[in-house]
Amino acid sequence: MADLKGKTLFITGASRGIGKAIGLRAARDGANIVIAAKTAEPHAKLPGTIYTAAKEMEDAGGRSLPLVVDIRFEDQVAGAVAKAVETFGGIDILVNNASAISLTGTLQTPMKRYDLMHQINVRGTYCCSQACIPHLKKSANAHILNNAPPLNMRPKWFKNHVAYTMAKYGMSLCVLGMAAELAEDGIAVNALWPRTGIWTAAMEMLGGKDAAAGCRKPEIMADAAHFILTSDSRKCTGNFFIDDEVLRAHGVTDLSPYAMQPGADLMPDFFVD
Repeated sequence: MADLKGKTLFITGASRGIGKAIGLRAARDGANIVIAAKTAEPHAKLPGTIYTAAKEMEDAGGRSLPLVVDIRFEDQVAGAVAKAVETFGGIDILVNNASAISLTGTLQTPMKRYDLMHQINVRGTYCCSQACIPHLKKSANAHILNNAPPLNMRPKWFKNHVAYTMAKYGMSLCVLGMAAELAEDGIAVNALWPRTGIWTAAMEMLGGKDAAAGCRKPEIMADAAHFILTSDSRKCTGNFFIDDEVLRAHGVTDLSPYAMQPGADLMPDFFVD
């Protein structure tokens, strides 16, 4: 399968960042993109809304369906999935991209923030997967792709932000379990994670504008995701992919175009030794 033309992607958190980049890459193929995110009105500190993202995806050649969805709430997820199926006739791909982050220690993480990370990262991923699976079963090449890290049990990846690590690893455990559970249905379940920092609004909030120099563009994740999502779902499942490894495996050896500042030292991302 060379492209995603006519395929329907349900992407959480697709109004900006990596989720939007994945949607734009698919839109260039002529895919249908369901933009499931919370931002309907312009945010003071965050760029873009579901509607501006939808226009960009349509300008890129795809069809879009912007839906206001808070994935913490099951009824909103169910309603969005139903609307997606009504509009496009089905769902072929689910990208669990929405995430919440707080790089804080145990005493510095209020339970409200702990709950937010687990409700969005783990519960949201599980809820969206559960809602989409009945429709994915009807697709000829169904994929679930989680923006989640490899399961690295080194204590260094836990000690300074155990709540966040638990929440992201919950998404990774969904890959581990659902890949085995859904294999007979032909639904691939994989994870994709960046080797380096990716320049997004979240990264700017964490590291400031100066952090951009050590980051790659979201397009590296989008291009890696495209290779995964166009693979045979019965043969490519249960993997914890790293973005640059995916690209190199497909013959892309020059990664310099993805650098925010060519030649600068790149910032390693979490969870990758």
